[in-house]
Amino acid sequence: MNTPIRSHRFLPLGDYYFGGDPIRIQTVLGTCICITLWHPSRRLGGMCHYLLPSRAATSNSAMDMPGVYATEVMELFDASLRGSRTQPSEYIVKLFGGGCMFPEHVRGLECRKLTCTDARRNSCPSVGCKNISVGRQMLTARGYAIAAQDVGGDGSRQVVFDVPSGDVWVRQGGALGAPLAEAV
Repeated sequence: MNTPIRSHRFLPLGDYYFGGDPIRIQTVLGTCICITLWHPSRRLGGMCHYLLPSRAATSNSAMDMPGVYATEVMELFDASLRGSRTQPSEYIVKLFGGGCMFPEHVRGLECRKLTCTDARRNSCPSVGCKNISVGRQMLTARGYAIAAQDVGGDGSRQVVFDVPSGDVWVRQGGALGAPLAEAV
């Protein structure tokens, strides 16, 4: 069933969406992470754009939105799934982002010479690496299986998610208007 897209929405940093509207959601990432969830039979979808793994003990008011932190955005997903009476295992989950935005400043770091793993990402000084690791850990702990991902590397990403179809497109770097890669 092909449901036409009726609206478009740009998802800024710290924002979150969950629902079954015929909507196309777009965001741009650097070190941030975008998670998309899609329920194929109910045609429900969710998308977040978080900046940091968790809220510091002392937090400034500029970052008080819960969608800014991975730990809190996962609570938003939990509440949305409870409200829709669905389970994490029913969703197709995709993870994007965690890019190194200033690679020239971290070329000398020992971690840049090694293959990235979640264990290495936990101790890496890069926010992007920590965001990737925390996102994977939290999704797995809640019973989600990651179906696809495009994480790490250098530079930005543009992500577009069609809620009715569950299709997600990603493109690294470039301007917002440039063509996107094939669906992931």
